[in-house]
Amino acid sequence: MSIQAPVKSKLTILKSSSLKQVPWLVHGFSTRSGGVSSVYGGGALNLGYTKHDSNSAVAENRRRFFKKLGLRGSSWSLVTLRQIHSDLIHKIDRPPDHALTGDGVITDAPELLLAIQTADCLPVMLVDPRKRAVGVFHAGWRGTVQRIVEKGVGEMQRWFGTRPRDLRAAIGPGVHACCYEVGEEVRTRFESQFAYAAELFTELKESDPVREKYPLLFLTARAPGHSDLPFKLFLDLVKANRRQLQDAGVPEKSITASSLCTSCRSDLLFSYRKERGVTGRLLGVAGIRPPGNRCYRNSVCSCSPK
Repeated sequence: MSIQAPVKSKLTILKSSSLKQVPWLVHGFSTRSGGVSSVYGGGALNLGYTKHDSNSAVAENRRRFFKKLGLRGSSWSLVTLRQIHSDLIHKIDRPPDHALTGDGVITDAPELLLAIQTADCLPVMLVDPRKRAVGVFHAGWRGTVQRIVEKGVGEMQRWFGTRPRDLRAAIGPGVHACCYEVGEEVRTRFESQFAYAAELFTELKESDPVREKYPLLFLTARAPGHSDLPFKLFLDLVKANRRQLQDAGVPEKSITASSLCTSCRSDLLFSYRKERGVTGRLLGVAGIRPPGNRCYRNSVCSCSPK
């Protein structure tokens, strides 16, 4: 993924190097800076209507985000979901007249900006350059174990005639294996669904200087004579979703992933875990420019986001 570190206080949108080559596509992943929200730090670009922030601040942040994307007119509609960590995917061809509940949305209609809100979970985009169709998906561990992105590929096949080998996929910023500590029950869920589940988890034993200096204090009757140190379990959510996409037929070369971990880089991105639930929301968005727009014909044009 083509990524430059956002300049502090400057509104910056991250883009996939692969998806940038699709001329009719509008897409991007928001970052933390360049907004008006003060509750999450000065000038935060919170794009979700959270309980801590004001609606007016979020509305202004979204206006700035739209402008940075190059969508200055009123013809575009932002389509968000009431996300519930599920495998529910909606196919739409017009702005919904009611709030949609689920974790994925697909379309081949122009001027619908499909959006996923995140603050650690992964935003995943699928783009079919041949059929001019797009999909966005919210992939936390619950959605991933329910195969949300794999089912997204299937839904695009069903509705648009998409061939998986034609798809381009982009996995946006989210919590990475370095910081995504989970419980044993999560590993059990993955093991029940995926033969390769062991490849997705890493165990790290907790260090204990006291044990190391005074081992006799921790003698037990259990062989080999000492109790085991507890370990921490980490899930590689990026690898899990990349593997699902490949198993669904998306070529490995057509999948890009952000190297930014939301927990490591909470200075640039929002992280629910790192900030103990008091944080804003990022948006990952994708949409189709209307026919007749010169972006349909040219890979570089004056209405591309700067």
